[in-house]
Amino acid sequence: MDMLYDLVLCGLVLIVAGSIFLVKRVFTSILLFICLGLIITLCWIRLNAVDVAIAEAAIGAGLTGAMLVAAWRKLGAEESD
Repeated sequence: MDMLYDLVLCGLVLIVAGSIFLVKRVFTSILLFICLGLIITLCWIRLNAVDVAIAEAAIGAGLTGAMLVAAWRKLGAEESD
């Protein structure tokens, strides 16, 4: 059962990472990037590296995702001017 869980996580990482490059909209790719960070957090938890998982969730998914959304909003506001 553990091997199945690991294979599902690996498959999700590959699918989400590949989808980031295939989508047409920038906001969708940002959301997929945040989802990728959360899935990788689960991978770190499976490897019993909880401290790395916390850092990945906080920095990789949280802070970086928020900065990307803020940059996307700012660029969208400048384009409409």
